[in-house]
Amino acid sequence: MTNKELSNKDLTGLKKILLNLTSSNSFQSIISAIFCALIGILAGYIILTLINAEHATKAISTILKNFMYYKKTPMKLYYFGQTLVKTVPLVLCALSVLFAYKAGLFNIGVSGQYCIAIGVSLWSALAWHLPWYSCVLLATISAAAWGAIAGFFKAFCNINEVIACIMMNWIGLYLINDLMKRETVMNISKSETFAIRTVSPSSLLPTLGLGKLFHNNEYVTIAVPLMFVIAIIIMIVLNKTTFGYELRATGLNKNAAKYAGMKDKANVIITMAIAGALAGLAASLYYLTDLQPWKTSSSVPGMGFTGIAVAFLGGLNPIGAIFAGYFIQHITLGGSLLDTHYYNSQIADLISSIIIYTCAFVLFFKTVIAKVSSKIGSRGDN
Repeated sequence: MTNKELSNKDLTGLKKILLNLTSSNSFQSIISAIFCALIGILAGYIILTLINAEHATKAISTILKNFMYYKKTPMKLYYFGQTLVKTVPLVLCALSVLFAYKAGLFNIGVSGQYCIAIGVSLWSALAWHLPWYSCVLLATISAAAWGAIAGFFKAFCNINEVIACIMMNWIGLYLINDLMKRETVMNISKSETFAIRTVSPSSLLPTLGLGKLFHNNEYVTIAVPLMFVIAIIIMIVLNKTTFGYELRATGLNKNAAKYAGMKDKANVIITMAIAGALAGLAASLYYLTDLQPWKTSSSVPGMGFTGIAVAFLGGLNPIGAIFAGYFIQHITLGGSLLDTHYYNSQIADLISSIIIYTCAFVLFFKTVIAKVSSKIGSRGDN
């Protein structure tokens, strides 16, 4: 065999490898997510340039650095821990959206389920002084029940889950606002709940020494490793179990699933209940760190809606959601370090919103990459 023939054979083998890689769903998801992130960052940089061109480069660098902005290692570790703590609820909200979406449902009610869990977890801690695991369990069950209500309306009344969830969001918010207006759990003059560590220290999530790894950051708790465990469990349930297969089958075609002997209505309710439980875990594993109190609010938490973007940015993959959630939180917290002499403090939220908005194009980019890959494959065959 001549050198030319060997070279052509190597090129053919390389083309096959590249074709297999580009046609891979995982590869398409990763590349699409990177495209969206880069577009969002570029758009943010353009806006910073329009506002103040002289300091735009330094500003975007500060946003991307986040905790690396600090010069001392202890400070870097501490704020890296803060980023991880705030990533937990965002990833779990994304998993809630992802789980329902895989089963053919759109859980836009994460914010309401999140609200219910906040109220139940804080009430359990501040009013009843229950241990942390009881607070988490009650919050998870209550959020699951809240999600199941929307599932019930979908299954038995044929009410679109999006409409039901939106209504449940606002009902949940006002219900918790009213519940929290009690002197046993809230400082009425400040309209915010008391610090858990001053009222019921046993209700705080245990750190198990994790805080020491992040310069004694007391807010880094078992919630961080639990986030990874829950993501893995969700991935296994959806892809490796009969139960997950039935949920996905019901979502794809309810009538076909019913014909095959699956309990379609029960599966819809169970799906929304599990999605609600994940939102409940998101709220309880965050608020029981005592990092942030609940304040009386006139709008539902944005965490649930951001979770939708994170789910899609992560390619609707539980592990991808972890990386996407961290990225969004990294950018958001990095933006809080911007020099307010040159930029309004809200510019960070604007840039984060742009990046989140571009997440909507993940599926579009995946479709484009898939088409390009198929064209390359057809040319190779010819």
